[in-house]
Amino acid sequence: MNRIAHLGALGAVATALLVSGTSPEPVAAFAPADPVADSCTALTGLALADGKVVKAEQVAKGGMVNTKEGTPGLPAQAGFCRVYAELSPTPRSKIKVEVWLPLAGAWNGKLLGAGNGGYGGSMLLPQLTMQGALAKGYATVGTDMGHVGTADTDGKWALNEPDRIIDFGHRANHLASGVGKAVINAYYGSAPKAAYFQGCSDGGREALMEAQRYPDDYDAIIAGAPANAWTRLMTAFMADDRAVFARPESAIPNAKLKLLQDAALAQCDAKDGVKDGVLDDPRQCGFDPGTLQCKAGDGPSCLTAPQVTAARALYRGPVDARGRSFFPGTMPGAEGVPGTWDTWLTGSKAQHGIFAGEFFRYMVHSNPDWQNASFDLTRDYQAARRLAPVLDSDNPDITPFLKRGGKLILYHGWNDAAIAPGNTIDYYQAVQKRVGAAARDSVRLFMVPGMSHCLAGPGPNVIDALGTLDKWRQGGPAPETMIATKYDNDLFGYLGFPAKPVRTRPLCAFPKVARWTGKGSTDDAANFTCVAPR
Repeated sequence: MNRIAHLGALGAVATALLVSGTSPEPVAAFAPADPVADSCTALTGLALADGKVVKAEQVAKGGMVNTKEGTPGLPAQAGFCRVYAELSPTPRSKIKVEVWLPLAGAWNGKLLGAGNGGYGGSMLLPQLTMQGALAKGYATVGTDMGHVGTADTDGKWALNEPDRIIDFGHRANHLASGVGKAVINAYYGSAPKAAYFQGCSDGGREALMEAQRYPDDYDAIIAGAPANAWTRLMTAFMADDRAVFARPESAIPNAKLKLLQDAALAQCDAKDGVKDGVLDDPRQCGFDPGTLQCKAGDGPSCLTAPQVTAARALYRGPVDARGRSFFPGTMPGAEGVPGTWDTWLTGSKAQHGIFAGEFFRYMVHSNPDWQNASFDLTRDYQAARRLAPVLDSDNPDITPFLKRGGKLILYHGWNDAAIAPGNTIDYYQAVQKRVGAAARDSVRLFMVPGMSHCLAGPGPNVIDALGTLDKWRQGGPAPETMIATKYDNDLFGYLGFPAKPVRTRPLCAFPKVARWTGKGSTDDAANFTCVAPR
């Protein structure tokens, strides 16, 4: 697998699964004479608002499902009707949407909208969510966000394309919701009894955009590690990039990341009562990388003064010209774990600089020659703010969504090196302050110790947020806990493929934290209780 941690959360998983040998042999689609297949293919040509269904085909259980011709695929976990639609709400828009419909007897009567990631540009990331939901009986819908990209880091499609930026910002998912409901009605002869949306990272931004801008689209929503303050986040990304790479001597080699991690864990791991390589609330650590500064020169077991300065800037988070906090900082405890700091902050292809560079070049300044070295936080953030009404979903007033009975689950990994976890805490607290009692009854935040960006990391990180949300929306009590599981292969565990659980831990509704009872294994969630933080 190329990498796990990126704005879409899962990376090139199709290739990983194929290489692993987990995928079964392809299974042929149903024969045209099959009445189930006929009812599926009959959807071809269905007229939709702003477009139509261009193709519909039956896929058998085990059949390989790819995101585009010639690319590896994943085996379907259940038979379904795969529907392709294209929408053109404006002359410059071309939004691709897919709807996956379980066999009529397997449908649970619900729709799940699946978020994309990064800059979108393909169906890969929505399809990972759609795969798992399909196996649970959901009809699912996802979109490429209105453009084709070479990767989820590619922003070239946005150059002088305001309509496509709007599609990416909010329109594609809104229209996809309508497509999903229309196709479901045409296929099953009835509307879904409930509609949910689930996304992480940019998918989390998309999830909150649905709650804020289109509160009637979905009944309940899951937003993981949301990139909701997009214009501020991209500005913070570039500030982080400059803190590390503005001077060659500030760069922190990968070999030194474990020095930071080991020192932070040595100082703080036991504070939560369990020494397990995971910090339950890294905010309580107070680790200073200055303790690792070389007495003179450089060496493999210490950091130079410029490297210490860079590390301090990452932990603190960017500040404005007056020294005020601009965006929360990265938490200690997993600096040396592959896919965290090396992928996002300090490696030769650190994603913060790449994502932010694409944003400022192609969306903000419309200048392909713009360079990271010219960045000025005050000036460039002011320029970026004109895009906030289209891209940002950090408005805490979700009153219309909650008034119609909407439920919202937020979650974020404490060791997310992509999007600082403090951003989600800040948003949750802003919602509580703005909405009041309705938010206390209908919004929950779960912080995940040891989770990286949306998945992976040293702690238990695979959770059934959708199952929790469904029980809540169907009349169950507001969730106070969720169980997180650490697998020997977290990716396989997430996708529902064979994997061995090695540790479980309860996640507690914020601000509560899990504490070991002092009896039984610390790898068993049953031996923990949720308590108020000290």
